[in-house]
Amino acid sequence: MGSRDYYEILNVGRDATDDDLRRAYRRLAMRWHPDKNPGAKADAEARFKEITEAYNVLTDADKRAVYDQYGEEGLRGEVPQPGGGRGSDDIFAEFFGSTPFTYCNTGGGGGGGGNARGGRQPPPPPAWDGGFGRSYRRSQGGGGGAAPSMAPPPPPVESRLACTLEELYVGVTKKMRISRNVVDATGRMKTESEVLSIEVKPGWKKGTKITFPGKGNQQWNQLPADLVFVVDEKPHPVYRRDGNDLVAEARVTLAEALGGTVVVLAALDGRELAVDVGGGEEDDAPVVRPGYELVVPAEGMPIAREPGRRGSLRIRFDVAFPERLTRRQRAQIKRVLEAGC
Repeated sequence: MGSRDYYEILNVGRDATDDDLRRAYRRLAMRWHPDKNPGAKADAEARFKEITEAYNVLTDADKRAVYDQYGEEGLRGEVPQPGGGRGSDDIFAEFFGSTPFTYCNTGGGGGGGGNARGGRQPPPPPAWDGGFGRSYRRSQGGGGGAAPSMAPPPPPVESRLACTLEELYVGVTKKMRISRNVVDATGRMKTESEVLSIEVKPGWKKGTKITFPGKGNQQWNQLPADLVFVVDEKPHPVYRRDGNDLVAEARVTLAEALGGTVVVLAALDGRELAVDVGGGEEDDAPVVRPGYELVVPAEGMPIAREPGRRGSLRIRFDVAFPERLTRRQRAQIKRVLEAGC
């Protein structure tokens, strides 16, 4: 393969500043990121890595000086230092403030290719050609050619796991497709896709974390990062969660507030929940007033650490008062209320 022109790859002049290089990288990385080119992923991956390589060289003052004087050939004898090169996804994340993964929720169901309880497998002996044509497969000093020790993994990578209240009420299995960089058995960097299964338990709360050890990106001479999904709750049109309780709003007329009514709600598990409000056969039923809260025990969220137990459903009421009353209506209301005092 002939020598490549890194300036041409980034479409910048040879006098390009770091700001010019950053702008060029941002534009090209967004265009050629593999996730944006699913129909031509192999070609996009090659272009994306080439763009990253050019950016890595031209933003490193020492490498750029060698390249400007001797071209790509001048870089071929260079032995990379552990941790000295940044991967395509690392640079992409620096620019766009996102994790290097792409996640696709493929819906509920059993099975899957990953397990949150799985242990980390040791990566293969590191080898790197960095795009400069020479592989570095062993440490340079003695010991019978043993592979150099691996650096500890980087901090875990976190990603949002969005769940509806219904899913957190009854539980669900989510399948998440990830794409990550790994070092294969030959020491080459490759992109690997996998489907991970996450069993969301009834009662899990926002902030619950599910860890997949070693399922993050891997760099040369470094263990792969852990991948952590963090549960987030999607807003619900009817209910709001408060700890283990569910809170709902209900609006009733003044006649319903004084005379009693039945509030019907759709429970999160699909049941129809009919709640009697101030009616029935009670002689001393509470009067519904604006801000009144009715507590229905055991109709809230499941308590994850106490199977079989649930929080409460709290219904908060607003009362719609009539805008006008006739003289007769006022007299009747007054007579009834005075008789009960």
